[in-house]
Amino acid sequence: MSLSALSRNLIFRWLLSIVLIAFLVGSTSALFLYLLNALTNYRQQHLVLIYLLPLAGVFIVWLYQRYGSASQGGNKLVLAEFKAPSAVLPFLMAPLIFITTLITHLFGGSAGREGTAIQYGATIADQFSRFLPGSAEDRRTLLSCGIAAGFASLFGTPWAGLFFAIELVGWRNFNYKRLLATMATAFLAFYVCNIYGNQHTHYPQLTDLPTMWSWLHFGSLLLAAAFFGCTAYIFIQFNSYLHQAFSFIKQPLFRPILGGSIVVAWVLLSHTTRHIGLGIPTLVAAFDSELPAYDFAVKLILTTITLSCGFKGGEVTPLFFIGATLGNALALFIPLPMALLVAMGFVAVFAGSTKTPLACAIMGAELFGIDVLPWVLVACVVAYVLSGKKSIYS
Repeated sequence: MSLSALSRNLIFRWLLSIVLIAFLVGSTSALFLYLLNALTNYRQQHLVLIYLLPLAGVFIVWLYQRYGSASQGGNKLVLAEFKAPSAVLPFLMAPLIFITTLITHLFGGSAGREGTAIQYGATIADQFSRFLPGSAEDRRTLLSCGIAAGFASLFGTPWAGLFFAIELVGWRNFNYKRLLATMATAFLAFYVCNIYGNQHTHYPQLTDLPTMWSWLHFGSLLLAAAFFGCTAYIFIQFNSYLHQAFSFIKQPLFRPILGGSIVVAWVLLSHTTRHIGLGIPTLVAAFDSELPAYDFAVKLILTTITLSCGFKGGEVTPLFFIGATLGNALALFIPLPMALLVAMGFVAVFAGSTKTPLACAIMGAELFGIDVLPWVLVACVVAYVLSGKKSIYS
């Protein structure tokens, strides 16, 4: 076979792989969103399920001990494979994280979903390394495609999905070929997910914003961003501390019994389910309704407990909740519109916690409208700087 024929064959195999990855990841995200919404609604109609949260956690930990020991690393395993490719990610990683995240939400754990999307996206994409040239650079490209496809399709933000993958693995690891492949996969997966019916949450579009260039408004922006950055720092540190604290319980099966019981106790004492699950209704309400000023702190504590003791999910949607409700509380004394503060907090706490400020600013523009971009960009960069060097993926 001639060199040109080999080149055409390789290009065709890459194009086919990108299309198939996008289709599989986008379809998985559509199914995941549908089931997540259905199970959340079912839980709200049958609140007795919350009492079973500790036992659900035991089952999740047992499931990983029995079948998923090679998948325990989660997002950190994905990033480790990108840094030093060795073995293909175990395929069981995708169905395991998919199922166990749904279990966490069905029984009332406080968790997110982006960790799930990253893991099933990267796992599905990595399987195609068996059909492509087996170089380390090819595997890195496939992993970045999977990460971007999972994020873009799950949140309905293709540009943010692309830049999230770039910032997560590092700018220096991207050349134009990887950039094009990752961009194509992110957008295709986004469109595939939407084919099944748009199940993404719709947030208000912010227009007619105050001028950012008055000293009062710019100073208020910086003050709010400082709060968001410090909150991201607290989340990272508290998450790390609780992981260490639960590790003192030598039997892993006992950890979710303690952690799940704490979450159940809070629900019983507070007489509200506002702080468990994804918290989407509260997220939406934060833009135009005054909420209790402590909402962000409760969500921070319950999320770190849930994920530190063995339940599965992600941190990003809880970080949206934490930032949005913090922005809602800051509207009590910072002279900026409530909706703007909520939008800034929504993405800035996420930016500080994941060290992906550009992706988060772009996500803000995709979710809330282009007019908000200068505000969220400054907020994300300041939060990124003030949140320290570590991230939740460190």
